[in-house]
Amino acid sequence: MAEQEIGVIQHYFDRISVAIISVTQGELTVGDTIHIKGHTTDVNTKIESMQFEHNKIEKAGVGESTGVKVPAKVRIQDKVFKIAP
Repeated sequence: MAEQEIGVIQHYFDRISVAIISVTQGELTVGDTIHIKGHTTDVNTKIESMQFEHNKIEKAGVGESTGVKVPAKVRIQDKVFKIAP
């Protein structure tokens, strides 16, 4: 499976397991599978929903940030990759 770097973790909310992803290239869409990789992080998850300022959104492009529920702790500056189907 090919991976394309799409962004970076900007913030992580521990209590609700939500990562804020800053999109640096490409586009992130609900239904995409992502791989979050860092020094001690290695998480794969399918995006079930995304939010921006408490509003549901379907996609985020370059320069935008979005909140995504993740199954495990991620860290600021972890890289986010989109996994090609």
